[in-house]
Amino acid sequence: MPYEDWIAERIREDIADESGVTEKKMFGGLCFLKDGNMLCGAYRDRGMFRVGKDRAEEALAIDGATTMVMGGRTMGGLVEATGEAFEDDARRNALMSLALDHARSLPPK
Repeated sequence: MPYEDWIAERIREDIADESGVTEKKMFGGLCFLKDGNMLCGAYRDRGMFRVGKDRAEEALAIDGATTMVMGGRTMGGLVEATGEAFEDDARRNALMSLALDHARSLPPK
């Protein structure tokens, strides 16, 4: 199933002012990379955020965020937001903030 265009567009709007961001089709979705490191993405009908394993619990405390599972495998440090959680600016921005913090902590690739 391809990703939903509106999800990718909302992400683009949210990170429009962030430098070093590129897009790459991966995992059947669209990933956004910050200085070459995965930041977030549009996957099927949801948004996904790479918050890092050390901040995953904090991200999962946000209402509507769940652990990312692909092909039956739990993806450590990745969370997803569907429906209400992704459409809610405050929750989506909180997840994006965690993802940006994580990406900024990594060396550029």
